[in-house]
This record gives sequence, structure tokens and C-alpha cells, in this order.
Amino acid sequence: MGEHQIKYELEGESLYRFVKSLLRDLQALEKLIKDGLIESGKDRLGAEQEIFLVDNEWRPASIALDLLQEIDDPHFTTEIGLFNLEANLDPLDVGANCLSQMETNLSYLLTKASRAADKLEAELLLVGILPTIKKSDLDLNNLTPLPRYKALNHILTGMRGQSYDFYIRGLDELGMQHDSVMLEACNTSFQVHLQVDADSFANLYNTSQLISGLVLAAATNSPLLLGRRLWSETRIALFMQSIDTRVSKNYLREKSPRVTFGTKWVKESILDVYHEDIARFRPLIGAELGQDPFAEIEKGIPPELKALKLQNGTVYRWNRACYGAFNGKPHLRIECRYLPSGPSVRDEIANLAFWFGLMKGIPALYGNVSEKFNFEDAKMNFYSSARLGLNSQLLWLDSKAVAAEQLILQQLLPIAREGLQTAAIEPSEIDLYLGTIEERIRSGQTGSQWILNSYSSMKNKGSSGERLNALTAAMISRQKTGEPVSKWPLAQIEEAGKGVGNCYKVEQFMTTDVFTVQEDEPVEFAISLMDWMRVRHLPVEDSQNRLVGLVSYRDLLHLIAQGWQQNNSPVTISQVMKRNPISVSPETSSNEAIEVMQSNKIGCLPVVKGEQLVGIVTERDFLLCAIRNETLFK
Repeated sequence: MGEHQIKYELEGESLYRFVKSLLRDLQALEKLIKDGLIESGKDRLGAEQEIFLVDNEWRPASIALDLLQEIDDPHFTTEIGLFNLEANLDPLDVGANCLSQMETNLSYLLTKASRAADKLEAELLLVGILPTIKKSDLDLNNLTPLPRYKALNHILTGMRGQSYDFYIRGLDELGMQHDSVMLEACNTSFQVHLQVDADSFANLYNTSQLISGLVLAAATNSPLLLGRRLWSETRIALFMQSIDTRVSKNYLREKSPRVTFGTKWVKESILDVYHEDIARFRPLIGAELGQDPFAEIEKGIPPELKALKLQNGTVYRWNRACYGAFNGKPHLRIECRYLPSGPSVRDEIANLAFWFGLMKGIPALYGNVSEKFNFEDAKMNFYSSARLGLNSQLLWLDSKAVAAEQLILQQLLPIAREGLQTAAIEPSEIDLYLGTIEERIRSGQTGSQWILNSYSSMKNKGSSGERLNALTAAMISRQKTGEPVSKWPLAQIEEAGKGVGNCYKVEQFMTTDVFTVQEDEPVEFAISLMDWMRVRHLPVEDSQNRLVGLVSYRDLLHLIAQGWQQNNSPVTISQVMKRNPISVSPETSSNEAIEVMQSNKIGCLPVVKGEQLVGIVTERDFLLCAIRNETLFK
């Protein structure tokens, strides 16, 4: 999706011309393969680093365009969110020190970007999902204002014809609706590219599918979304749902999501992948078409295959088949898209080494993997690892389930080591990067587990928002040391510094685990609920979760003082509640919320988004926030 001069709609003549060009590109690619014009005998590795931009309060910083100007380096480009950035690494020939060279190159680019961000009072963070991101950050004001992103949102939202429904269940649950594709901006990844020969593409692509769940189990780094503990790699579930154009009412028709693992092994060539994707997914976006590919081939110029590349950029396989050109020669690549950003640069290169080692070692050991392994097992492994990480049971030879930790340590790391040795990687590099994976597995501390353990260790220390601030601050601090995540100490609430007292918006410290009552329930239930849960305010909501009233401890004391118990008459919640209570939105500033409470002499504010009750904030929350600030900054 790197094309800027795109068209929003494909219909009529424009659709006809685009599809004709798409078919001609496929024919041209087939000719390149048949005539042996695809570069062969050359292993190259490349990568794309996606980054979160964070302000000095640990929140998303929508400064991507300003930062790109400050960096002034063509290696960097935009992503869909203004608080995201992407760095593209130069491809490297596979050889003795290519892994450490890639780590050096990536560290250089990140240092350059970090220095530029510092001038804008911002930080870089490598993590699959930013812990402090809020739903309010995901409105279209934070969509990068470039044609391709506007077109993506316009077309996918139009195809869906209704709001996007999200439901992810892990330790917690998240159910929500959103009106754009901006939830995609919650995700950042470390995408790895491997150049492959045309005649070995099918088996290597199948290998990349086979090892997806195996590598992901060791690499998860995205367990939190909007304060909920969900999958070990929540990015997988979120990305699938964030651009899903399928409508639930068409339940009798089987349709594939545009984010896909695939449906079967590849039999012959890269054309199998493209044929299936073009057959299943209509073109979304058009562009001014390039030169005739056959004319370019005749001139000895690698054809651009613009229509094919544009179509391929709107189908989101976790292992993507890519066509490109480098140094004047056309080539094929496999892009691994499921690895999360972070936790550290060392961890990312270790993940790459593990992946590449298996890409070389598995075919050498097992030959044609489609004959030895079940595709459905590979697919199940992928989603199991996304959900459970190292706690997953993975299906291996003869579909036997093996604990992820055991499989990685006893079988996969030795295979990866053999693969890297075959690729002539220096023994010291193999020891360094595969040793990083081994230490991570033996310690049980993947990025996801570090985040979850840190979050749990701060329980009852500050609000949920403050703990998420501390997590973010701690990750930034530890990434700067260069140490892999297996060596990271857990985050501490104090690490957030001034961010711990960050009460800029109500959503950052409101209580979302809200106990409520309904109008027709007896008042005794409200009294019991306040006693059991130690709360002084109960929102009253209807069956659609809309706020209709509020019952306070003082209201119930007043009722008792009037002799209600002696009268022995039934009283419902509706008779004591205050109707149409004053409320605020999650985006309300803390100063404004305090002023509302003071001017109206009230002790709490229900928090409402649209008409839905989403939380509650009390004077005690503000007091605790102030006390923690005072304690930290003495």
C-alpha cells in the first residue's frame, strides 16, 4: 500500500481496466518465472520496523508528519496512525555477520529517530500494542492524512455498511463497536522479508506457514488492549477484526476475511497464492497504471507489475508472497507479518534468526513439508500461540500435541541452529541470537509475560490508567538499555514519574468495573450492593446499558431516616434515584470534571460514551491521584 496516487472507487470502466491490468501482470509474472528471469541463488534478508510515538505523559503522540520532517531520512515513512512510524531497513545478503549488521543498522535508525523525537518532546516505543492507547485516540483526527489511508477507510467501511464489531476474550473480555479502520493503528509489528528462488518458493512458503505458530509462541508481546488482558498476541485477533468487510447477516455464505492465514498448502508456485487471493477478494483501490509489463521485459527492465502489487497490498496474509526488484533484477520474497514490534532490538533480531534458521533447517530435514505435515495443524498452532503464547500445546509430527516450551527447546532450536550453520552464519552470532531465544523460553519471560506480570505486580498500586502509564514508561526505559526482555526486571508504579499522576482525562483513571442497578429492583438490593462492594454510588441503567439515574449512599440514609423500614412498604430504585444525573465523557479533562463536581456539589460522575455507561469517577479518585503525586514528588 505504498502507492499515493490512488483512486477511491473501482467501478465501470476503471474496474474493467484495473482487472485487465491485473491479469496482464499475472501473465507477465508467469513469463518471468517460465523464462528463468527471476533472480536465483541469492538469499537476502530485510525488515520493516513499526514504531509507536509516545508523548511525555506516556500517551500516543500524533506527530508522525512533523517527526518525518525532523528526521529527513528516506528509510522512514508513515503508517495509518499519526502516532505510528515505520522504518525500512536496507536488505542484506545473508552471510557471516548479517544478523549483527541488521541489529546495528536498526539501532542506528532508531537512535536517529529518537533524537529527532526528543526535539518534539516525544519518545519511541517498540511494542505490539501500546498499553496506554485509548478508544478516544482512535478517531479519524489521528488518521494520517494521505490518500491511501483515507481510501482504505472509505472503501472498507463502505463495504461493511455498518460499524465494526469487536469481541476478544482472554483473561478479560473486550466487546466494542467502532466506526472506522483506526483500530488497525493499535498494532505495530516487525515484518521480516526473505528473498527466495522461484523454483523453491512453494516449499519455502509452506515452511513459513508451518513455523508461524512455532515462532509466534516464543515472540508474543501484545497482551493488553484498552486495559484488558486478552490474547498473548492480541494483535492477531484485533487486526483480523479491524478490517473485516464481512457482514454477519450473510451467515450462510462462506467468505474469507481479508486478514488470513490461508486455506491450504501451495502446490506449485507463487502464482497459486495470487490466483487464490484474486479469486477471493475483489480489488479495493486503483491507481494510474504503469508501463506494459511485456514491453518492459522486452527491454530487459524488471516490470513494475503495479496492479498486482496494489492488489496484493490489500490482502493481509500473515505470510505474504511478494514480487519486487533489486539492483535491476526481479525477485520473489516471503514476508513474515505476524511478529510484534519489540520488546527490544535484540529480541527482534533473535526472532528473525529463529525464523530464518527454521526456514533453512526445516526443508533440509523434512523435504516437502506439505507431505509431512497437516495444513490444519499449522493453522491451529498459529491461533493457539496467538492466544496462549508459551502456554500453548502445539501439533507436530503425526499431529501429536507437544508443549510449546518443550518443542522449542528440544527440537526447534537445534533445527534452527543447523539452518543458520547451512547459511554460513558465524557461530558466535548463532550462539548470541538463538541463545537469546533459549534464555527467553527457559525464563518464561516473553514480552507478553513481562507485561502481564508487571501489571499484576502493581495491583492495588494506583488506578488502572496509572499502572498502564508505568508499564509504558518502564518499557521505554528498558529498551534503551539494549537488554533482551528475559533480563528485564518488572515495572514499578514509581517508574511513570510525572506520568503516574497523569490525570488529564477522565478515561485514564475512571473505574470501568462498575456495579449498577435497574429501576424496578428493590431498594434493599442497592443497600446490599453498597455494603458488599464498599461503594457509595450506584448508577442506574436500563436494559440497553443507558444511564437513567444514580443512587447515592446519602439517598439511602435519607430514606431510612424517613422511617421507610417501619412503614414496611415496598420501595423500588426508581423511587429514590436521581434522574438524569450529571455525567461526563471519557475525554473530559480532569480539571473540568473537578469543576463540575464542585459547582454541583456532587461526589461522583458517571462516565458516558454516546448513551452508554462506560465508567464512573468519584472525588476519592481525584484525591488518591493528588496524594500519589504529592508522595512521588516530595
